[in-house]
Amino acid sequence: MDPTARIEGQYSTVIHTFCKKGRLDDAVIKFNQMIDTGVRPDTAVYSSLIQGFYTHGDLVKAKEYVTEMMKKGMLPPDIKFFHSIMQNLCTEGRVIEARDVLGLIAHIGMRPDVCTFNILIGGYCLVGKMEDASKIFDDMMSYGLEPSNITYGILINGYCKNRRIDDGLILFKEMLHKGLKPTTFNYNVILDGLFLAGRTVAAKEKFDEMVESGVSVCIGTYSTVLGGLCRNNCSGEAITLFQKLSTMDVKFNIIIVNIMIDAFYKVQRNQEAKDLFAAVSANGLVANVFTYTIMMKNLIKEGSVGEADDLFLSMEKSCCTADSYMLNLIVRMLLGKGEIVKAGNYISKIDAKSYSLEAKTVSLLISLFSGKGKYREHIGLLHTKYPFREEAATVV
Repeated sequence: MDPTARIEGQYSTVIHTFCKKGRLDDAVIKFNQMIDTGVRPDTAVYSSLIQGFYTHGDLVKAKEYVTEMMKKGMLPPDIKFFHSIMQNLCTEGRVIEARDVLGLIAHIGMRPDVCTFNILIGGYCLVGKMEDASKIFDDMMSYGLEPSNITYGILINGYCKNRRIDDGLILFKEMLHKGLKPTTFNYNVILDGLFLAGRTVAAKEKFDEMVESGVSVCIGTYSTVLGGLCRNNCSGEAITLFQKLSTMDVKFNIIIVNIMIDAFYKVQRNQEAKDLFAAVSANGLVANVFTYTIMMKNLIKEGSVGEADDLFLSMEKSCCTADSYMLNLIVRMLLGKGEIVKAGNYISKIDAKSYSLEAKTVSLLISLFSGKGKYREHIGLLHTKYPFREEAATVV
């Protein structure tokens, strides 16, 4: 390898690493050393510095490096590079800075495309600033760009997630009026929004429309519909649809199985819920913490505490780790069943995993172990490290 090329590569690697780690002062020092030794920085070096300064909030410095490389006759990074920066900023909720990148793109003579605006619209939707998202949507058309199905989907999703389903439906109709054929994503977004708003009848009609129009129905669609029905007290309908889909050889994922296990329990078809859980492995799926939480919750609820304990041990053996929500829920349910010793065992598991007791759990413990609580004599089961133990002991 040419010695000069090797040195350039070494500088480039070090500068990139410093920028990625946020050590921008070190990156600049190394950059200046590179120039002092007569090595010419290439586009990759400038790109690392630009991305580093944008990522860590120094927009002025980032722009300076863009200007500097262009003054040297170098082409600026391509539009996809700036898209990557904008996407990262929007994901972190830094939409104003992402919009500044759009300004830079225009300033250096680069033409924003549909993807540029999609990213920014999505960023505003993410932080709930729907008026700003709508303004960017309008700005996009003033650039002579036509919104795509994806653009509409992003904005509709934003309206739905921010509980403005009617605005989302208006956009959906506008998309149809413009001759754009709705995609699976577009329908999934609308379905989710309708279910979220509790408009179950409209959601079912929209699902029927989707099927009849020949739009591909994916596993995510079924998950949205089944979950939406269950959340809106239509578990029986969800079960009917699930059983119909089963005869059509639809391959379900663990998300849908979790939804349906819970649905069977909601309508007191407990054995069918257990059978569905037992068939998880046979169907090539792996139970996750949500699966086990649903099962544990319902086993304890029906009084099968020993079976719940066995299931928890089985979960641990399968290398599935209980989360804080699951353990706190188990503790509260066991306390509600009068299973004080077992509840204490699960509190120990919370301690062992360095989780915290939730406020609801603490409140229940205080009420049960206080002077007037029905489990006052079991106060010694509470670990002395908990401040509320003393509080419970003094409440009379």
